[in-house]
Amino acid sequence: MAPLLSIGCEGSANKLGIGIISHDPATGKSAILANLRHTFVSPPGTGFLPKDTARHHRAHFAALVRKALTAAGIDRPSEQLSCVCYTKGPGMGAPLQSVAIGARSLSLLWGLPLVGVNHCVGHIEMGREITGADNPVVLYVSGGNTQVIAYAERRYRIFGETLDIAVGNCLDRFARTLEISNDPAPGYNIELLARKARGRVLLDLPYAVKGMDCSFSGILSAADLLAAQMREQEARIARGDEVKEEDRFTPEDLCYSLQETVYAMLVEITERAMAHVGSNQVLIVGGVGCNERLQEMMGQMAKERGGSVYATDERFCIDNGIMIAHAGLLAYETGFRTPLEESTCTQRFRTDEVYVKWRD
Repeated sequence: MAPLLSIGCEGSANKLGIGIISHDPATGKSAILANLRHTFVSPPGTGFLPKDTARHHRAHFAALVRKALTAAGIDRPSEQLSCVCYTKGPGMGAPLQSVAIGARSLSLLWGLPLVGVNHCVGHIEMGREITGADNPVVLYVSGGNTQVIAYAERRYRIFGETLDIAVGNCLDRFARTLEISNDPAPGYNIELLARKARGRVLLDLPYAVKGMDCSFSGILSAADLLAAQMREQEARIARGDEVKEEDRFTPEDLCYSLQETVYAMLVEITERAMAHVGSNQVLIVGGVGCNERLQEMMGQMAKERGGSVYATDERFCIDNGIMIAHAGLLAYETGFRTPLEESTCTQRFRTDEVYVKWRD
C-alpha cells in the first residue's frame, strides 16, 4: 500500500503554519515532508489583535501553501494528497476562520476530503510521534491553554488546568508590561532575561495551586505591581534620591521570579497527576514547552521519581502545520471526515471532547 499524505493548516493564534506529512501503513512510520511557518509579530508593548492576525494569515496563506508543496516535492496535490486538515479550534476566532476558509478552498480546488483537528490533540500527537513517549502524562502549556492531561478510554482526560488565564498568556502580558520585544516571541525573551538574573533575588509572588488547578491572573497582577515599583525606584535614582542596594531589583529579577513561581506550580500539579495515574513519563507540549528552565525543573522532579521528561524543540512546540497534518491523518485513517457544511471553527473546543479512535 502506498504512503498516505496530508496537508495541515494551522492558524489559531499569531502563527500561520502549513505542514505536509506522510504515513506509511506498511511500516507505521511517519515522514515530515514540509513544515513551514510565518509569524505575525506586533510592536513591543502590544499584543496581537484578532483582526490584524487574521489579515496576516489571509495575506500569506496561498504563498505558504505553494512553498510547502514545493518543499515536499508535490506537483499533483489532487492525486498525491489524501486529505486537507485544518485547525477547528480552540483559538482566536478571526484567525481560525481565515485558515478554515483557506482549507475549504484547497479541499474544493483539489477534490479532497476535509478533516477538522483539535489544536490541543495536534500538539499531543505530534509530541508523541517526535519523542517516542508511550503513554505519558502530558503538560500542555501555551499562550491560550494550560492543562495536565492523561489518556484513558479513547479520550485525553484533563486532570488539571488553569482557572483563569493560560501560563503563556501570563508571560506574554508581563512582557508587554516591561515592553519587551515580541520578536521572535515574548516568552522566549523573558527566558533570556531570566537567565541573566542568575538567581540573584527571588521576589515574593503569589503561589496559586488549588488542588489540580492553577491560577495565574493574580500572579500577573502582583508582577505588574512590582514592575511599577521598579520604575518608581528608577525615577528616584534619576532624581538623585537614595535607594538601598538590597531593595533594588531589575527587569531580569522580575522575569526570573515570575518564571520560577509559575513553573514550580506546573511541576507540582504534573507530579500529582503522575502519582495518580502511575506514570513515570512526562511529555511537555505547546509553545511554553520550549522553555529550557521549565524542562530542567520538570526533569529534576521526574528524575526523583525514577521517570523521564520528553520535550521537542521550537519546530514542534510552537504552533505548526505539521501537527495538524499528523493528527488529522491519524483520524482520516480511522474513517473520520469533516463534511464541507460542517467545516466550521470554534474558539472553545476542549481536549477531552475528541474521540481518539486511533489509540487503544
